Amino acid sequence: MTHPARPAVIDRWHHLIETNDLDALNVLVADDAVFLSPAVFTPQEGKAKTVAYLRAALTVFGGDTGFHYVGEWYGPNSAVLEFVADLDGVHVNGVDLIEWDDRDRIVGFKVMIRPVKGLQALIPRMAAQLEQA
Repeated sequence: MTHPARPAVIDRWHHLIETNDLDALNVLVADDAVFLSPAVFTPQEGKAKTVAYLRAALTVFGGDTGFHYVGEWYGPNSAVLEFVADLDGVHVNGVDLIEWDDRDRIVGFKVMIRPVKGLQALIPRMAAQLEQA
């Protein structure tokens, strides 16, 4: 069985995570990007908000959480990346649904988290990071 090649934008996303190069988000995210959080009802529109949420998430899931991707699926301008992590003994499983434009800039980033206990562990951590932004 052959696997489709990983899109360049997803390669850049992985490199950003591996190197913790949060400044690279400013280049990777489009001006009109939208972030959809599992904890916030309204879409977070625009580059500044999208970057703020992604920075917060990368900080929360950094360190010793064991965050890593366990599966990836690609479409023409989209990808689904499944991840796992551990937040103080709470197993978190989720997916990042990423969409990009023809210039390989992220225009949509949606996060889904399970189980609800994992989301409950994540919400206060994200809130704390976003308050610092």
